[in-house]
This record gives sequence, C-alpha cells and structure tokens, in this order.
Amino acid sequence: MASGFGRRFGSNKLLLPVEGVPLVQRALTLYAGAPFARRVVVSQYESILSLGRKAGFLPLPNPEAARGISASVTLGTRACMDLDGILFGVCDQPWLTPESVNALLEAFQSYPDRICSLCYGERRGNPALFPSALFPELLALTGDTGGGQVIRRHKELLHLVPAAHPRELFDIDRPEDLPQT
Repeated sequence: MASGFGRRFGSNKLLLPVEGVPLVQRALTLYAGAPFARRVVVSQYESILSLGRKAGFLPLPNPEAARGISASVTLGTRACMDLDGILFGVCDQPWLTPESVNALLEAFQSYPDRICSLCYGERRGNPALFPSALFPELLALTGDTGGGQVIRRHKELLHLVPAAHPRELFDIDRPEDLPQT
C-alpha cells in the first residue's frame, strides 16, 4: 500500500531516501524477493506505480486515496480474490527484513485459516496476512480503517509471528523519524 498523503510527514515521504534508498524502492525490493503468487502496488502516485510496474508488480491506481486506507485495501483485495490469502504491507517500514516476511508466509502455510501478523513481544505490527475467508470483511472496510479493524473483530484468529528485532516494526511517520546522517 503506497497511497497515503503523508500528512504527518508533511509530504509524500515514499520517495525520500533512508540510508540512500527511497522508502518505496526498499519495500518493492523486499516484496519482489518473496515467493508471492501476485504482487500488487496500490498508489495515487504515478511515479510509485511506475516503479512498481518496473519491479514486476501489478500497478493499481488509487483515485480514491482521500477516502483513506480502506480504498487501498479494497483495490488490493479485489486484485487478489482468487488467492488463498493476501499480505498487506506498507512502504514506510525501512528495516523490515526478508526473513520476517518469509516467516509470515511460512506461518500462513501452517495456519491457512488464521490472520498471521508480525509482532515483537506483545506489540502487533505490519505486515499482516489475511485468509480468503476474511476478504469480504476487508472489502467492506470504509474510511481511514485497514486490516487492523478486521483483526480486532477476530482476535481468536490472530497468529503472531515474531520479528527478529523491534526496529522492523518501526515506520517513518514524521520527518524526525528519519535516521540522522
């Protein structure tokens, strides 16, 4: 998901470099290396859609980004209705590792009817992988709500997958979140 306005940041943060690599490029590289049946990038920004296209992602323009997170979730879910599950990842977690993404995929293979979400300790974070049985609820989301709302409704289905380091769950929301060089 790469449709946000970056309101807390003050601009579209996804093209800003972290340790020399733009946030969106870090995410595209991370997810391009994972064994997914389909990779989708949802954004209101043509520059991000173009980067996704070049990286082998299905680019989905989000003309309703102002509607909030649910618009991205709806578009992404519709593009994956034929799959067993869908992983929603964000582009502003620069330290998320391939090992953690692969651990989520492995957990989902073992628990295909569960919501598998990355965590560190008791702190749940992104990304999260949802089984197809929950696709109708993902499609019914409105406003600035995402998969977290579905998780809260189905706590009994949540399977937490530990990240190797708490930094993996950290996201860049404000300029002061960027590492100082």
